[in-house]
Amino acid sequence: MREPASLYIVPTPIGNLGDITLRALEVLKSVDLILAEDTRTSGVLLKHYGIQKPLQSFHNFNEHGVVGPLVERMKKGESMALVSDAGTPGISDPGFLIVRATRQAGLRVECLPGATAFVPALVNSGLPTDRFVFEGFLPVKKGRQTLLTKLAEEERTMVFYESPYRLLKTLDQFIEFFGQDRQASISRELTKLHEENAAGTLSELRHHFGAKEVKGEIVIVVAGKQK
Repeated sequence: MREPASLYIVPTPIGNLGDITLRALEVLKSVDLILAEDTRTSGVLLKHYGIQKPLQSFHNFNEHGVVGPLVERMKKGESMALVSDAGTPGISDPGFLIVRATRQAGLRVECLPGATAFVPALVNSGLPTDRFVFEGFLPVKKGRQTLLTKLAEEERTMVFYESPYRLLKTLDQFIEFFGQDRQASISRELTKLHEENAAGTLSELRHHFGAKEVKGEIVIVVAGKQK
């Protein structure tokens, strides 16, 4: 059997609580401490599966201050699991800093496979999946137009995360930089009751989502530039 890890990266469901793996549940039941992006959100999942373990907040606003003390505790033998609100920690969520610090301390990190929103959105898009680039959330202000100018020449399929509040603005900019006829797909509320997957040109998608109230986390998949 493999030596137990000091830090486990544990993906959690992006919507449907049934999407957690059996191994993830085993790890959450076995560790000494669970690090959660939002303890209230993670508390709902843990209660659903009858898991009672100490919870500690670990998010973008405190991670720099708490990584050091957490690694010291792991050096003394404690095991920890890192979870985010949904999906795999480290993918547009906190995780990189503590993984790096744990490895630098000579401790073992183990990342479990599991839910990540962009994978089903990409596969469902009907766009090429053999080569793609994951951009996550675009910069809100500084560097946004510079990046879009660069991505206008990208030939691989592009994957973005977006907030429902910025979706229309982002689609307008995609039309400006990529052209209104570029093929794309938008997925929202993945695995939930009101899941939606819409595909078409950027212009068609702008019209579709401009005519309705949009809710939920969003994944935008855009075709690369034609050679």
